[in-house]
Amino acid sequence: MQRPGDPAGPGQLPLVSVILPVHNAELWLDECLESVLQQDFQGTMELSVFNDASKDKSMTIIEKWRPKLEDSGILVVIGGHESPSPRGVGYSKNQAIAQSSGSYLCFLDSDDVMMPERVRLQHEAAAQHPTSIIGCRVRRDPPGSTERYTRWINQLAPEQLLTQVFTANGPTVIMPTWFCSRAWFSRVGPFDEGGQGVPEDLLFFYQHLRKGGRVLRVDQTLLLYRYHPHAATLSVLETTIWTHRVCFLEEWALPQWASFTIWNAGKQGRRLYRSLTAASRCKVVAFCDVDENKIRKGFYCYEEAQERPKPRVPVLHFRAARPPFVLCVKLDLTGGEFEENLRSLRLQEGRDFVHFS
Repeated sequence: MQRPGDPAGPGQLPLVSVILPVHNAELWLDECLESVLQQDFQGTMELSVFNDASKDKSMTIIEKWRPKLEDSGILVVIGGHESPSPRGVGYSKNQAIAQSSGSYLCFLDSDDVMMPERVRLQHEAAAQHPTSIIGCRVRRDPPGSTERYTRWINQLAPEQLLTQVFTANGPTVIMPTWFCSRAWFSRVGPFDEGGQGVPEDLLFFYQHLRKGGRVLRVDQTLLLYRYHPHAATLSVLETTIWTHRVCFLEEWALPQWASFTIWNAGKQGRRLYRSLTAASRCKVVAFCDVDENKIRKGFYCYEEAQERPKPRVPVLHFRAARPPFVLCVKLDLTGGEFEENLRSLRLQEGRDFVHFS
């Protein structure tokens, strides 16, 4: 067995490639690269860096770390371009993958930090599940930022990694924690290269599910996940995410149901109804809610509809409605009341309801 720190022998390919796209990351790179150096993985590793037109000292920092990493047995491959403008995260990831050679891909953002056991534990899981994306739990930095989102990342039950794929939170294992085999990536990918504003991770995740891929999480905290105003994910508009989510909901979940109820007769529920295709809207038999004012009105009329007469959808109390449901209620925001109401119906997630919150 390869000893820690041993480089790959002549003609031997590394087992794991750490994929690191970089754009103006000088503030975080020292910690990020130190975490690559500190991995306790027993096999061979390489670091594949692609510089996406950085204008700061990112490349100077990477070159400083190169001999330290290579002396420890980690091959370093560096590519990039110096165009006036960056090409985007999807392009950079694809280039970093193309120039790498490991049998497994470990994705890392340049502003994040891996725990020493990350590669070892995720490789063990990926070797047993070759068609899965493997994620992990995270620790958010600064502490307390995006508390609800972080709790969602870390506390989803194993089966919810597939049943909650339609929510506004995006992939049920977040991109900076992804680990998968190169063979599986090649079957699913590459990433979309549309550039800023394109949710390349979400699009890849949906394609992964279409191909029959599974989703697993190592239930240990293996990544320090930073939150800051320059993060690439913040450039993606909510309306863009919404459109992709609705399309995937209509493709993946709604064909299984002859009819369904939208749980939320308020703004979000009505927005979902209006966003559906005409064929999907015809399957909506009711809205349901607990708000007596909405229920008392009795129906929702879709005034902008082209159909005549205009659709009038009943609004019911949730106990009078019938499953399956598309839930348009955000979790953790009702003091537990919504979750208790849902549990009282004894429904099966995935079969009787999906989250779209």
